Amino acid sequence: MSIVNIDVTLRDGGYRNGFNFPLDYAIKHARLSVEAGFDWVEIAYRKGSLVPVPNLGLTGRGDDDFISAVADEVGPDKVALILHPKNITEDDLPAMYAAGARLVRIILPSQGYERGLEYIRQAKETGFAVGVNFARISQWEGRDVVTAATAATDAGAEFVYLADSNGSLSPVDTADLTTLTKSVTGGPIGLHAHNNLGLALSNAISAVAAGATWMDSSVQGMGKGPGNLIAEQWLAHLDRTDPESAARLHLGPLLELADLLLATVPEGTPSLPLPDLVLGRYDLPVEHRKDLLGGTHREGITTARTLATVR
Repeated sequence: MSIVNIDVTLRDGGYRNGFNFPLDYAIKHARLSVEAGFDWVEIAYRKGSLVPVPNLGLTGRGDDDFISAVADEVGPDKVALILHPKNITEDDLPAMYAAGARLVRIILPSQGYERGLEYIRQAKETGFAVGVNFARISQWEGRDVVTAATAATDAGAEFVYLADSNGSLSPVDTADLTTLTKSVTGGPIGLHAHNNLGLALSNAISAVAAGATWMDSSVQGMGKGPGNLIAEQWLAHLDRTDPESAARLHLGPLLELADLLLATVPEGTPSLPLPDLVLGRYDLPVEHRKDLLGGTHREGITTARTLATVR
């Protein structure tokens, strides 16, 4: 079973450094990522993440000239962006396409996503490959997954991503959600894993066993909080276990890219901040991180329990 792999380092890794990747690094990153065998490089948010970030950097904006610079280096058929519907207008999708992007993912909440459905339709008409990300999927009710997956697919979404934004899913949870979503759409399902509980790789393996065929990962796991599925581990796993994927994956360029990231971007160093482990345990989004800081670890856990109860 061949897996479609998306490198999300430049986008999700931006939570670590304010999305301030230098342009020359971003271009080199995209080139080495493609050499390693990634099908897509998700280079940026378009006009910001869910919560506004001060002094938003290059990969948090997704400007047209940045898209063009990367597309000139690796080709448009490797360039992806992601967006929150509330941040864009109807002019953005045609501009992104003209600049050289060819895949867009539209982030949907569990309810109130009608505007997102309109952008799915527009993106399809524009010529994009279009998918949706179900954000904070660990907090969704099953019936909301069914309803949103049906609506997104009917609107033209070609694949559905389950985004474990809080890093709280277990392998069993992941398999169940993958099976449920695939039974509704009949189409490709993807996983965007976070590593708060150290389960990103296990969850990825579980998702694929349940039928997922798209997967996000990032170099050195660089991403929000403790990060994402680690690309080096994931591609090494596929190289050993999936002959179809192994035929087009190349660990050499990926390891070179990992060295380049660590040498260029200080925030790329792997870490497991303890507050993020607690967020994962209690299925809380990153916005609650500030509530856990300032006291002892025991006080932080008590706060997390309280927040989880009143969520």
